[in-house]
Amino acid sequence: MTRKSRRLWLVVACMIGLGSAAALTLNAFSSNIVFFMAPSQVHAKPPPADRTIRLGGMVVAGSVHRETVKDSPVNLFDVTDGQAAVTVRYEGILPDLFREGQSVVAVGTVNPDGTFRASEVLAKHDETYMPKEVAEELRRSGKWDPRFGKAPDAASWNTMTAADAKKPATQTPDGN
Repeated sequence: MTRKSRRLWLVVACMIGLGSAAALTLNAFSSNIVFFMAPSQVHAKPPPADRTIRLGGMVVAGSVHRETVKDSPVNLFDVTDGQAAVTVRYEGILPDLFREGQSVVAVGTVNPDGTFRASEVLAKHDETYMPKEVAEELRRSGKWDPRFGKAPDAASWNTMTAADAKKPATQTPDGN
């Protein structure tokens, strides 16, 4: 075997090894990626049942129901982005900052019946924080424009229009 052919085989072997390592790394990353979805996106195109996603939105006022099953707390609540709502089931203790009408991000899977089974629930940490994805979805849906103040109460979303979101902060949605 000549010196050139040995070098060629070494380069080929290194390329195969590097390609295999890259393929294994990308495969590991793709199975661990968790995508963010808003409730309207979940309704429009539900993810596969085995796919873990982050569901973000506002907790619908009056939708939180707590029960105990076999000494374990079970929480049911609805999350909305102003366009659609998804019922979330979470077994465990909710964060201290969890409230109705506040933004929340839940990590879990969508059941075949359309409910969301959360393995983790994250709540906002103060009155000025909102997850970036939730804020983007509210802006896109026309429910909130950050130039005019903080996000509206989730209870007012059903009656609010995009024109109302663009009114100055001194006006209410009914024009007063």
